[in-house]
Amino acid sequence: MNWLMLGGSAAAILALSGAAWWLRLGRDVKIGSVEEAADAVEHSLPGFVTGGAVVGADGLAALAVDKRGERVAVVKRHGAQLAVREVGWKQIAATADGIVVDTGEKRFGGRIAVAGVDQLDMRRLAPQSMKA
Repeated sequence: MNWLMLGGSAAAILALSGAAWWLRLGRDVKIGSVEEAADAVEHSLPGFVTGGAVVGADGLAALAVDKRGERVAVVKRHGAQLAVREVGWKQIAATADGIVVDTGEKRFGGRIAVAGVDQLDMRRLAPQSMKA
């Protein structure tokens, strides 16, 4: 084997792994806070002003509600970024493990689990008209 080829291959591997590290590829990026989820929603959905939000216990998904309680958004991790979709209140259901959001989009993940979030958390976020 040619030593020059071996050295070039090693340098290329190091360069690619350095680029992957710099781009934060392959990292377990979680939603760190309610504020981070709210910022992602407000930047992704025009006119959305977050009135409340909740992050799942595992940090993999979050829900945000606008100040009027009319718009709901689900946030999930997508690589190093956060992906946001607006959903309706009827697309949200409670389960024993937490809240499940049926986005209706297979490419987004279809059913997104917001682990550890219970009905009381959702009741706190729900608009007044739904709390009757």
